[in-house]
Amino acid sequence: MSSSTMDLESARNYLEKSSSGASSNDIDSMPYRFFEPIIMSGLKVDLIEPGRLICSMKVPPRLLNVAKSLHGGATAALVDVVGSAVILTVEKATTTGVSVEINVSYLDAAYAGEV
Repeated sequence: MSSSTMDLESARNYLEKSSSGASSNDIDSMPYRFFEPIIMSGLKVDLIEPGRLICSMKVPPRLLNVAKSLHGGATAALVDVVGSAVILTVEKATTTGVSVEINVSYLDAAYAGEV
């Protein structure tokens, strides 16, 4: 087996693994919107005004990647949920929105315990 084939298999194994040992049925039976508390627990609203929200959060270990910094997907999820919540700050809004496009620029890493 060539080295490039091994690299491809490593990528496949990484993406298809279930690190928790949970089956697809276990995962599919999880409650609706189960991920929001995982992502949002510890989020603090620092400023709220019509059309604007500023939030902070102490980075929890549960959101770290293998490099022990805040996972980019967790950052994007936070941007998504906070961004959609801004809609509720606008007069007569009764529900959050749905993201059509998200662009996140990562300027530096954030580590557990940092705000």
